[in-house]
Amino acid sequence: MILLLDGAHDAPTNMARDAELLDRAASRGLRETVLRLFTFSPPGITLGRAQDPGRELDLAALARQGIRWAVRPTGGRAIWHEEEWTFSLVTRLGPGGWAGSSDAAYERTGRLLAQALQGLGVPATLAPGSARGPGTPREKTGAAPPCFASTARHELVLEGRKLAGIAQRFSHGALLQQGSILIGDAHTRLADFVPAADREALRRELAAASATAAHWLGEDRSLSRLHEALARLLPATIASGGILEAG
Repeated sequence: MILLLDGAHDAPTNMARDAELLDRAASRGLRETVLRLFTFSPPGITLGRAQDPGRELDLAALARQGIRWAVRPTGGRAIWHEEEWTFSLVTRLGPGGWAGSSDAAYERTGRLLAQALQGLGVPATLAPGSARGPGTPREKTGAAPPCFASTARHELVLEGRKLAGIAQRFSHGALLQQGSILIGDAHTRLADFVPAADREALRRELAAASATAAHWLGEDRSLSRLHEALARLLPATIASGGILEAG
């Protein structure tokens, strides 16, 4: 495995980098599993690939405030990216890959992240959850519930609430997983930029359904802490962002 500490980028750049890795794995130009760790700067929003931005986002409000947003290569629902550790994992499925199936990959990735967080003192566990799916909209014409409003099987929970969401996409034998681990409460800012009859109620719902690792991490919430915890668990090659320019 290649463990890549890739730093901070805006939403379109982060999604483009993951799409590039998936394309390279699908064309067999990338044979090793890559686990990329990154953050968002400036903060922004991503949507699942099946979502309609015009239905899911208040595009006028985003434009007024200069908020960058992008559609993810994977599924899932809307996320505000700030005060989080974000990751993507790209692999070939089957012998020599991360797992033999997409379901097995979900579980293996979730267990790896839970173990890394536990090593940092965060008592994260895997959610038993329900069968994974895109979720239903609040109303027939409304936006789908945000990602952190519900939990699916093999995602991470902390004291019974959602700590990390994971979405994935399978393409020509290659798998991309993307996920966000909450280390603060800023994800509730999503309520300011989605169509909602009562944004304060949505903000409260997001806060009540989710958990953050802030209490256990203390003042040092740098992404390098997750990188170091994973490096202790994995037989990994440490790489730089240059892998994405390697072609």
